[in-house]
Amino acid sequence: MFHIYGVSMSPKHGPERITDLSRLKAFTNPLRMQLYRLLYAAGTATASQLAEQVDETPSLVSYHLRKLAEHGFVTEASGRGGDGRERWWQVTSEEGWGFRDSDFADTPEGAAAAGAVGRGIFEARIAQYRTYLDQRSAWGKAWTDAAFSSEWMLELTPAELAELDGELQALARRWRERGKAARAAGDTEGRERVSLHLYGFPFRP
Repeated sequence: MFHIYGVSMSPKHGPERITDLSRLKAFTNPLRMQLYRLLYAAGTATASQLAEQVDETPSLVSYHLRKLAEHGFVTEASGRGGDGRERWWQVTSEEGWGFRDSDFADTPEGAAAAGAVGRGIFEARIAQYRTYLDQRSAWGKAWTDAAFSSEWMLELTPAELAELDGELQALARRWRERGKAARAAGDTEGRERVSLHLYGFPFRP
């Protein structure tokens, strides 16, 4: 299961499971993936603000935001001030979205789209981590000592791997809610956004 900012697939909580091919194909465009990630991190933003971050024109960014809105991934942000000349956008759900390869494996088009989106997700995450590695000296000792990258070699069944995923997602949810509550209470000293990447997949030596 691929997750974009999802922390659970339980019935009550977690990212929306995408099963419609046309919606999944919206993210075969790398710029849309990038815009979605930036908008999720920012909370709300205008096309002009996002355009500065991706080095594209506001008109092109607006076009892709509208396409994402057509598929229900982003929406106009309510309650924003300004002169009304430019829209403010936000992601539709902070729980994000996810998809299963098996939901799209029945057709070559579906399999290709799932593969392209999966690779796009991975490449975006790698690019984000590479940026941290390039800039880590600027973060200072406290952050570089706290940052981590680990790999474990386990022997599991598919059911056990799925169970492990559920436990990790629940743990991430708890820490996400803790950070949100602290920020809402005004506890912002030394607090930064942290990206947590979790992978679990089979391999044969």
